[in-house]
Amino acid sequence: MMRFPLAQSLGAAVVAALVTLSVPAHAEADAKTVRMFKAKCATCHGVDGKGDTDQGKKLGAKDLTSADVQKLTDADLKKAVNEGKKAEGKTEGMDAFKDKLDSEQIDTLIAYVRTLKK
Repeated sequence: MMRFPLAQSLGAAVVAALVTLSVPAHAEADAKTVRMFKAKCATCHGVDGKGDTDQGKKLGAKDLTSADVQKLTDADLKKAVNEGKKAEGKTEGMDAFKDKLDSEQIDTLIAYVRTLKK
């Protein structure tokens, strides 16, 4: 079998460069998602997602870290974010975000909510 050490080392260098270049973009996307969560969700759900804020208690905000929320499908969560949600027995609730966030932003928020589990 013929070996090409230069090609192998160049291949490794290219892979390393791509990984290095993608890390800041990925980190920025994560930071952007956290900022979006804080701006759109944390008033009610709290920065930690537990819903233990004055507004969250008033509206019956779900604890996003709970097993009950985490067992919901992404489609269930997306529907709730798109259409809004009221807690049982409450007249007010979470606003619909379908006109405020695009589908990709909602998917990113759902992925972030998955990281909040207990």
